[in-house]
Amino acid sequence: MSQVLHTPPPTRIPAEDDLAALAARHGLSVSGARPSLPAYVRQLWARRHFITAFATAKLTAQYSEAKLGQVWQVMTPLLNAAVYYFIFGVLLGTKHNVPDYVPFLVTGVFIWTFTQSSIMSGTRAIAGNLGLVRALHFPRAALPISFALQQLQQLLFSMAALVVILLCFGVPVSASWVLAVPALVLQFTFNAGVSMAVARMGAKTPDIAQLMPFVLRTWMYVSGVMWSIDKIDASDHLPHVVKVLLELNPAAVYIDLMRFALIDSFHTLPPHVWAVATGWALLAGVGGFIYFWKAEETYGRG
Repeated sequence: MSQVLHTPPPTRIPAEDDLAALAARHGLSVSGARPSLPAYVRQLWARRHFITAFATAKLTAQYSEAKLGQVWQVMTPLLNAAVYYFIFGVLLGTKHNVPDYVPFLVTGVFIWTFTQSSIMSGTRAIAGNLGLVRALHFPRAALPISFALQQLQQLLFSMAALVVILLCFGVPVSASWVLAVPALVLQFTFNAGVSMAVARMGAKTPDIAQLMPFVLRTWMYVSGVMWSIDKIDASDHLPHVVKVLLELNPAAVYIDLMRFALIDSFHTLPPHVWAVATGWALLAGVGGFIYFWKAEETYGRG
């Protein structure tokens, strides 16, 4: 006797449009979806206290295991300046062509260290904090911005030592020192923008963190940290395009602004430098922020 098996009809798989309509009908949204740019800015501003507290905590913990503690915030750039002075100032004789060479050099090292450290920490801002990224919901741009803010705080600590060095080498206090404030604001905006850009690249390709020290070291050597770009520009052995690139180098621009503000003998600042500094800050700050925001939903996944 034959037995007829009754199989249920095949289940229809809902289309994506049906699922989207079902989710909308019940007020559901994609978890971790990228918000609009204005909403993202508002979320970031709402967490400004977290950004500040996170930066301060990172700065405090940075040298917590060292016996000298926070003294290394000042000692590290000073020791770098001492090494550069011996190699470039003494062995290569660079100091003979630059007035107030020690203040010139120390200012350059401190300001360059601010940019260098911001970018290096930015490359690991996402990849080095995956536990935090995956555990909490917050705008991910808070991480690279907080690392740039941490480096700004460290620079401000170092500025106390810089002022002492300037006074010890006969650089007088002048009204132009107030120009250091807008110069640092522009540089921080630039650093934060670049930090966000490399944070996105580092999140996708961790090898960026291994390559970046070589890129930054090359950038430092062409930024006039240890030598005067004006002296190079005055020579005739470089092509004009190279001189223009040296003058438009953002790191060199921010170093020159700070030297112009703090060192009275550094009075050869071209009138276009403030405009160039502002342009770099806007380009890097806005461009880096948008570039980072476009990949917001991908951070911490995979």
